Amino acid sequence: MGRIEKAFTAEKKPAFIGFTVAGDPDKTTCIRIARALIAGGTDILELGVPFSDPVADGPTIQKADERALRAGTTPSTVFEIVREIRKASDVPIVFLTYYNIVYRRGIERFYREARDAGVDGILIADMPVEESDEICAVASQYSIDPIFLVTQTTSDDRINKIAAKARGYLYLVAVLGVTGVREQVAEEAIDLLHRVRKHTPLPLALGFGISTPAHAQTCTRAGADGVIVGSAIVEIIERNLLHPFTIEQELHDYVTCMKQAFGSSDIP
Repeated sequence: MGRIEKAFTAEKKPAFIGFTVAGDPDKTTCIRIARALIAGGTDILELGVPFSDPVADGPTIQKADERALRAGTTPSTVFEIVREIRKASDVPIVFLTYYNIVYRRGIERFYREARDAGVDGILIADMPVEESDEICAVASQYSIDPIFLVTQTTSDDRINKIAAKARGYLYLVAVLGVTGVREQVAEEAIDLLHRVRKHTPLPLALGFGISTPAHAQTCTRAGADGVIVGSAIVEIIERNLLHPFTIEQELHDYVTCMKQAFGSSDIP
C-alpha cells in the first residue's frame, strides 16, 4: 500500500490536502512552510512546480509562481525541497505541474528523479487523458500515482476513461474557472462528486475555491474523501512575506482549524 492510499484509509476522517508553490517565496522559506503545513495536520502535501504560464490557476497562485521563478526555482530545486521534507516526514507528496516542464526535462528522467526524491503522485494539469499513455506507463514504472482532474463539464464517458488511468485519487474541480477563494461551495460541485462516485471507487477530493471550515464541512458531509486547499494557503504566505515565523504559525493554525471541521457538527 502506497503513502497516498494510506492517507485515505489510515484515519476515518477525510484527508486534508494542502497546496503550496515549491520555491515560494524562496527555497528555505518554502521548506519551513511545508513543515508547518505538515505539523498542522496536512495529510497530503501538494507542491506546485512553478511555471511561467499556469493556465489552471488564478491570480493568487500565479503570483506565487512568479515569486518562485524570480527566486531561481527550477525542477532541480523542487526535487531538493522534496528531499529536505523527506528527512523529517513520510507525508504523501504530490506534484501539480504542466506537461511542458515534464517534457523538457525528459519524461523518464522527471519521473525517476521524482521517485528518488520521494514523490508519490503527479498531476499534469494540462494533459488530457487521451494523450496520457506514455506518462501513465512511466508513472507505473516508477510507482508514482498519476492524478487526474475531473471538471463539471467532463462527460461520463471521459470520467470512465480517466478513472481507468488514475491512481491515488481524483481531483474534482469544484468551480468552472481557475483557482481562487470563493464565498461558498457550488451545488454543481456536489453534483459532480455524486456523479463521479458512480464511476469509480477511487478517493475523490474536491478543490478550487475551498478555503473555510464551512466549505470543508460541506464537501465532506456530501461524501468527499478529501478537500484540497491552495489559494487560501498561498494568501497567508503572500500577506506575510517579510515575516516567515508568522507564516508558519498562521499556516499551522489554519490547517488545524480546517481539520477540526471534518469532525465537527457546529460549523455555521
